[in-house]
Amino acid sequence: MNNELFDTLYKDVMKMLREKLPANLFYHSPEHTMDVIRASERIAISEKCSPAEVLLIKTAALFHDTGYVQDMREHEKSGCEIVSRMLAPHGIPKPEIDIVCNLIMATKVPQEPKSKLEKIVCDADLDYLGRDDYFSIAENLRREFSAFDKVKDEKDWIQLQVNFLQSHSYFTETSIRERQPGVISNLKKIKEAVIG
Repeated sequence: MNNELFDTLYKDVMKMLREKLPANLFYHSPEHTMDVIRASERIAISEKCSPAEVLLIKTAALFHDTGYVQDMREHEKSGCEIVSRMLAPHGIPKPEIDIVCNLIMATKVPQEPKSKLEKIVCDADLDYLGRDDYFSIAENLRREFSAFDKVKDEKDWIQLQVNFLQSHSYFTETSIRERQPGVISNLKKIKEAVIG
């Protein structure tokens, strides 16, 4: 894997996501993928990963939601099939593809990452929970959940968010330091809005 190949794959994957993702995926969008790539690179560099590791992490971030174009329920598994199909013709060895697949599978909620790289990808995938733009991104998720009948009403959605934020914890020192305080703050804002 090299930067030139990543750039080529990036163009191909973004084209695929824009053309093939269901229109009612308001959260799991090309913008989310770009956001996770940026966050994964930032965290990986902060966690002192090698350039080769950063590239593997960015590749996993690029492909982590591609499975939504094939299978909504098992999208991580489908993402692994897509990444194998797209990387193998470029001569990427199977052990390297397997690492990328393990990173994709680690993003499955509830997250249970085992390696340092898996922890980074997991934190990048949910980086927004501790940011100032949390509420606008969460609104996209609410719209998506509503479209797929995953939440009944506003009360159901708020309870889901409160439970998720209360139970969420980051895995890397970088995200614990830079994002966990934001999670606590965002949770407090939700509770204050509900109480009035």
